[in-house]
Amino acid sequence: MSDNPKVPGNNKVKEIPRILLSAGSSSSGKTTITIGLLAALTEAGYKVQPYKVGLDYIDPSYYTEITGRRARNIDGFLMDEEGVRDVFIHGTEVGEDADIAVIEGVRGLFEGFDSFTDTGSTAQIAKILKCSVILIVNARSITRSAAALVNGFKDFDKDVNIVGVILNNIGGPRHTKKATEAIEHYTGIPVIGVIRRNNSMKISMRHLGLVPAIEERRRADNYDERIDFIKNTIKDGIQIDRLLEMANAAPALERPSKTVFIPREMEGERPVIGVALDEAFNFYYHDNLELLEMAGADIRYFSPIHDSKLPDVDGLYLGGGYPELFAAELENNVSMREDILDASRSGMPIYAECGGLMYLTEKISTGVKGKGAHNMAEMPESTHDMVGALPGHSLMGHKRVVSYNIGELAIDSVIGKTGNSFRGHEFHHSEVTELPKDAKFAIRLSRGTGIIDGWDGLTVDNTLGCYAHLVASSYWEFAGSFVDFVMQNK
Repeated sequence: MSDNPKVPGNNKVKEIPRILLSAGSSSSGKTTITIGLLAALTEAGYKVQPYKVGLDYIDPSYYTEITGRRARNIDGFLMDEEGVRDVFIHGTEVGEDADIAVIEGVRGLFEGFDSFTDTGSTAQIAKILKCSVILIVNARSITRSAAALVNGFKDFDKDVNIVGVILNNIGGPRHTKKATEAIEHYTGIPVIGVIRRNNSMKISMRHLGLVPAIEERRRADNYDERIDFIKNTIKDGIQIDRLLEMANAAPALERPSKTVFIPREMEGERPVIGVALDEAFNFYYHDNLELLEMAGADIRYFSPIHDSKLPDVDGLYLGGGYPELFAAELENNVSMREDILDASRSGMPIYAECGGLMYLTEKISTGVKGKGAHNMAEMPESTHDMVGALPGHSLMGHKRVVSYNIGELAIDSVIGKTGNSFRGHEFHHSEVTELPKDAKFAIRLSRGTGIIDGWDGLTVDNTLGCYAHLVASSYWEFAGSFVDFVMQNK
């Protein structure tokens, strides 16, 4: 798919109102404010296309549910400038054209891959997409100092267009007045929103971030009421009309010279790829699934927790998630585990990322004493049998790995040919232990941790499990290679 032609059509630019919500640091309220803004704009009748800067599955799950449009991830380390514009513009044009794009940043505005460039940062995306940027300031216990903070961000990189400020965690009218007057006087940037302190604005958290929307909806009786409360708080606290004016001021974007989003003609019957989707497995970048379909596959979803057997499929994709929290349910579904093991032993192509890797190993242990507990969810000390298609024992809580990775395929596999290279990421609290000495791996990492000694992609026959998460709109070979491999092994 790397030889895509130029984007068809005569329109070389794209005009789309857009706003980027950033902050001085993590835990400033970006995600909650984004949720409320998306809900308020959608309620007002706007077709809102959401985006998340960086590599995050969980926040976008809320944005997708709220807007009815698939949230997209954009990342300046994985993608070049044309790739960022490609994903952004494509997202606004799928189905009905979006009226406005809302982008949530990652961490602080300038946090990125290293200390001296903006690679991988929200600021980099703001400049590539020429966004109007709203800076969210956690104003708890500060007033005049907020102006110094905003001035610092304004002056640090003048190519980042900060057009407005939202004050979060405000205590009352006096706090509002002092912080607003100071910011507007010393910086010239208007304060367009004030959000009062309220614990009801918080979303449930655990060791990989928020609880995913698919799980939170099922477990929280008041889910809709909480989203409504956040929406109404944002409607009351933010001058949405002014925010829309700022979004409309963003200039037109030049379209990329080529795009990954081109459907491939398939001869004969389309292969069917089964995708695990439930409370335990829901970490998927939508681009991966859409590009698999564009490459010629049909997607069939199934639940390793709730379904008793595999659907009729030609290949499997087991994404990341929280198998450790549902280990008992996964163990108890013996017929599903046996079906997947039989499929693997018969040579069916199976690709598993992180949580999917853990599920394919022989067993998972949680609550292991002496193995650390970095922001861990409540998990009993227990061990549960898993599929056993891959060797090894998955242990939870030993270490926390959060990193970009760079890898090269050491063998031909379901995700590409020998020598293919990719940039991806890994985020996990587990490790795979008790591996045999003759364990086979498909991926050699030049950056990242992987499974053991810089190797990732544990492989048995046509089954591959890795800690690396791949993004198909960055690693263009992913979708076509997956579909071709499934076709060759039907």
